[in-house]
Amino acid sequence: MNQSSNNIETRVEGVVISSTGSWYEVSTPHGVLDCRIRGKLRLKGIRSTNPVVVGDHVMVESDEQSNAIVEIIPRRNYVIRRASNLSKESHIIAANIDRALLIVTLHSPSTPREFVDRFLVTCEAYKVPVTILLAKIDLARQRPEAVEEFHAIYESAG
Repeated sequence: MNQSSNNIETRVEGVVISSTGSWYEVSTPHGVLDCRIRGKLRLKGIRSTNPVVVGDHVMVESDEQSNAIVEIIPRRNYVIRRASNLSKESHIIAANIDRALLIVTLHSPSTPREFVDRFLVTCEAYKVPVTILLAKIDLARQRPEAVEEFHAIYESAG
């Protein structure tokens, strides 16, 4: 929903809750605003395909016709991956993350350990607390040694 400037101050802080193409939904004390990025908003020192991501705290300026993100408040953390077609660029997945939850299965299908390891290393590198959740534990109980082995590996890793 797009709020007019009659309902909000000219400049307000909010949190990006959705990103679709060049449109961003920003949750503010005055409601959710549909916004675009004003100008060439880029982050210093970060080469990214997407300058604004879900979880970013931003400043929004509004006029009678539109709402624009004009500033990104410094992030406390974020998670990235390499951009698919631009090897020198990164793609920020989310920012200001309180906790990442990684759902892992040991059976039907089994989550590849390499994926778990990459995810945990990324979270550690970018200071994102992470919790591993074992799903389908009823199926994994058919092989209790697999559950014990998984716990041993990741609990000892910290």
